[in-house]
Amino acid sequence: MKWIAPLTVIPMIVLTWFTPRGDAADVPGVPPETVAGYIHAVIETHRDFYATHVVERLEEQGETKADGEWRSQKKTIPLPVQVINETSQMFSAKATGIRYRLISLWPINKNNGPRDQLDKNGLEAVAVRPEQPVTRMVKIDDQTHFRAIYADKAVRQACVACHNSHPNSPKKDFQVGDIMGGLVIEFPLGKQ
Repeated sequence: MKWIAPLTVIPMIVLTWFTPRGDAADVPGVPPETVAGYIHAVIETHRDFYATHVVERLEEQGETKADGEWRSQKKTIPLPVQVINETSQMFSAKATGIRYRLISLWPINKNNGPRDQLDKNGLEAVAVRPEQPVTRMVKIDDQTHFRAIYADKAVRQACVACHNSHPNSPKKDFQVGDIMGGLVIEFPLGKQ
């Protein structure tokens, strides 16, 4: 499992390089939409790589499978959604201020549903116009954060098959190319 470390180190380097900390987001020339776009591109690329070259390959070889219970079951690895949500927790724990997570109107795990009405509205909007992320400034505690929600498309048959066959899935008719939810990215813009 030595390949998991590079999958987490590379995004940390890129996100650290491009991510504002504290008042650094106020530096002219780097709009928060651009920063969110960089973060989105890195996360999506790494997830696609993981799903294609790790999950699918290992499952084809019969070596292991991706499963939500990967911590307690032998020969299992994290689901792509877990890789995203868990690396976000690692970044937040390191005080970067970056948070990201996959959410859906049809979550298998109820913790991956919308947190609030803004998330729900954002998911509904990206379902209609997937090419246009929904962005806004939000107050969290005393700090202003930039929040972007990007459409999350079913890019692999393995993703579709998992969601359609899972007993807890509220939606069982996904097809490759469908919008399955959204990727929420948040980071602080400094005290305002």
